[in-house]
Amino acid sequence: MNYGRKIIYTDALNITRKNVVEEVEKAFAVHQQNHFDSETLYKHYKGETEILFKKKEIRESINHKVNENRAYEIVSFHKGYTFGEPIQYVRRENSKRTDVADDKIAEDINALNGFMADAKKSVCDNSLAEWLYVTGTSYRLTLPNADWNADGDEPPFFVYALDPRNTFVVYSNRIGNKPMMAVHYVEQNDGTRLYSVYTKDSFFEFAYGKNKVTEVPHVLGVVPIMEYPADNSRLGVFEIVLPLLNALNELQSNRLDDVVQFVNSFLAILGGQLDEETHAKLDEYKLLCLPEGVDAKYLSVAMNQNDVQTLKDDIYQSILTICGVPNRNGGSSTSDTGSAVIMRDGWETAEARAKATETIFKASEIEFLKLVLSILRDTVGTDLRITDIDIQFTRRNYENIATKSQVLIAMLNSGKIHPELAFAACGLFADPESAYLQSKAYYDEEMAKWNPIEIEENDVSVS
Repeated sequence: MNYGRKIIYTDALNITRKNVVEEVEKAFAVHQQNHFDSETLYKHYKGETEILFKKKEIRESINHKVNENRAYEIVSFHKGYTFGEPIQYVRRENSKRTDVADDKIAEDINALNGFMADAKKSVCDNSLAEWLYVTGTSYRLTLPNADWNADGDEPPFFVYALDPRNTFVVYSNRIGNKPMMAVHYVEQNDGTRLYSVYTKDSFFEFAYGKNKVTEVPHVLGVVPIMEYPADNSRLGVFEIVLPLLNALNELQSNRLDDVVQFVNSFLAILGGQLDEETHAKLDEYKLLCLPEGVDAKYLSVAMNQNDVQTLKDDIYQSILTICGVPNRNGGSSTSDTGSAVIMRDGWETAEARAKATETIFKASEIEFLKLVLSILRDTVGTDLRITDIDIQFTRRNYENIATKSQVLIAMLNSGKIHPELAFAACGLFADPESAYLQSKAYYDEEMAKWNPIEIEENDVSVS
């Protein structure tokens, strides 16, 4: 097994009906290794590990196969920690357009978030995260809804998370490495492999081994299947510790074997023999009477459980450290604060991993947004540009809420900081722009209740 998925490149300047079959066949040869590795990793994630094929030469009847599915634990933690809350789109702070009012941009971004909710994008993101952490990469397909109408309940576009075991993107080997085509294939009931190929302006479909190629032009202008890699190496989150995971399973299985073998130890008679009658009495009375000079003892050497536990803890701790998962030490201090808890027991490492994932994920998300905005301009109409939007992960928005509230109040009371900057810098709101505009409208409404003319007429001076 290779560590990390290989990136597939092509020398072709264009993918056309004439060369699409040839280019797919070349790319598929590289994808096959990625497919095998992804399948192996997915089996580990589901619990189908090497320990299930364990063989024991001595006392074969005692052969426990215990799988501590730490791969599932690692993936579940990272997926929940980084993608536990839906991704939100907010207005970019440095976006200052003069052709569109701020209120209109905020309204369009709210509408964009609504369309994403209608398209169940958060569910798609969750699937993307799972594939990303298991196999090291994931793929999203975005297509316009041909049946959309303004009076219906359907979103103007659909999003799908594709299985990376039968999906791949082919990039140009020239500077920039722009995607040339994306391929998704399925095995039909008759065993035929059916390929669906997307380029920036066409959709091709053909069956393996057949020369007939169907071509349908499209106007999306981009390859609608976009890759979301975990990192440059496209490593699964637990892939690098597979030897340790297998060692942990083997240790736990052999440990249980030892316990059962100790309980079922052989009884050795030294200097005599055990006939059937004596054996029957032994089984009935649990008592053995031996003639003088004859001895009996159990043949067993139990492992030192303390040493075994120390080894297991060391392996498990190494797995958590390498994978960026906080440990379970449960340490505490009377001076603990919210920040101290985050920094203790590996939580700062988990936060660093999450931020790194966010950065790479956002690069693909921007390309996804460009396609979505193009679809929205042709359907509902929107004035949004990609430069108006910032991608916000809201997983830790309400941690240390008391401290963030104090920061907001201090900045608003300083008189030297614009309120919009205070809303954005405090970290209290998932969408600072929307929160600022809503708060400003509320403040103006409350201030309007105090009619300055009435106040002046009813003012009574006290000399």
